[in-house]
Amino acid sequence: MRWSEIPKEAKAYMIYHTLIAPGLIVWILFPLYLMKTGYSILEVGAFFTVVNIASIPLTYFFGRLFNRWDIKKGLIAIDILDGIAYVMYGLAKGAIAPLMLFGGKLIDKLSTLLYPLYQAYEQIIYPEDKYEEIFAWHLRLPEIATLVSFPIMGYLLGYVYNKPEHYRLTFLFFGLFSVVTVTYLWLFLPSVGKEERISSEGFTFKAGEFKRLLAFETLLTLAWGLAPEFILINYVVFVLHKTVFELTLITVASSLMRIAGTYASERVPKGRGFHAIAIGMFLNAVYALIMALAPPFWLVLVVYAIGDFGNALWFPFYRSWLFKLIPKEKTTEFHAALSSYRKVLGLITPIMAGFLASVHPTLPYGASLAGFIAAGLFLLWIAKKS
Repeated sequence: MRWSEIPKEAKAYMIYHTLIAPGLIVWILFPLYLMKTGYSILEVGAFFTVVNIASIPLTYFFGRLFNRWDIKKGLIAIDILDGIAYVMYGLAKGAIAPLMLFGGKLIDKLSTLLYPLYQAYEQIIYPEDKYEEIFAWHLRLPEIATLVSFPIMGYLLGYVYNKPEHYRLTFLFFGLFSVVTVTYLWLFLPSVGKEERISSEGFTFKAGEFKRLLAFETLLTLAWGLAPEFILINYVVFVLHKTVFELTLITVASSLMRIAGTYASERVPKGRGFHAIAIGMFLNAVYALIMALAPPFWLVLVVYAIGDFGNALWFPFYRSWLFKLIPKEKTTEFHAALSSYRKVLGLITPIMAGFLASVHPTLPYGASLAGFIAAGLFLLWIAKKS
């Protein structure tokens, strides 16, 4: 699918994700900031688990709330909440630092409760007959922004401005940058109100297929949840003695391979989507296996790139399969419920990952390996049934 063939409103939405891509470095900096200011790997896992517990009851409520109102307002709310959270991180200094960090992370988590609105907006705004092709572009553009911005920021924060106070200034910068992204959302993204949604008349829900979806979600959530970002950060910075710069190099290598994966996904024959997902799961399993063996940095970079190539290969087909199961007039409520299900599954995985890493830094990847193998085998079974 050529860029010129993509509808104008879909292009505007993709450009928004390209604008916010550099700010995702905060996801690396925040766990590292905790570790650099005295938190152990087990305490970091416990921190994220407590935040998860505090946030669960709100997920389904927000899905129902924004099922009745314009989804665009929900997207604006996400950026406002993220901005507030990042500013609180930046102000986390002195005796009030633990309170500011925890309060900021709760607000940040509150914004993630609205993340199902991204999927709901995509399901409505993207052409239904072009889901697989358009999601290749959806992945590609933000990765290009990451390729440009992450090495520069990583070098500066790894070798020039590498103190905790510099991280706090970075948090403040991206918190204030949310003013720009909120303005962009308000001016350039079309509203998608309830009256604009497509009727579900004639829709037949396939209960069996939905059960298979939930089973796959269970395996996938556990596989990723047992080896979260802070496990990589702990291993690279505190075991291999590298810096933020090396972490961003891993992100850049992964971005390059995700871009390659989007082109590979476009060449998968029609009707072979489940096979593409299963291959992606196999590549994820390779990544987890090698990481469990405590590799040197260069090999960490390679295997993370391989794993993310697998992610980009299977993502368009998985998202297309998911969207075809959901009636559009219930899209926000459904995605919120599915998100809540993922959060319940991932409730204790941060502290489990932290505990495993406290025993051995790469032990969480061994647990993750089992999940990816099971997910790949399960998808092959689904392919035979379809």
